[in-house]
Amino acid sequence: MPLYEYQCEQCGNRLERLVSLREAARRAKCPKCGSRSVRKLMSSFASVSSKSDGASEYPTCATGTCDL
Repeated sequence: MPLYEYQCEQCGNRLERLVSLREAARRAKCPKCGSRSVRKLMSSFASVSSKSDGASEYPTCATGTCDL
């Protein structure tokens, strides 16, 4: 399930929600004030590796067709 970040337009509260594909079309509700006036925020993905050589623990395929 993807993790989405939102900000309430009413009170400014920031929240995160794990959203299933079934729930993705529903608007989030602010847990602080109850408003459904929330907007989805852009966030970035970060990955941390303990390897010192810079190699990723989860390799990717440049063509997108690799059988990993």
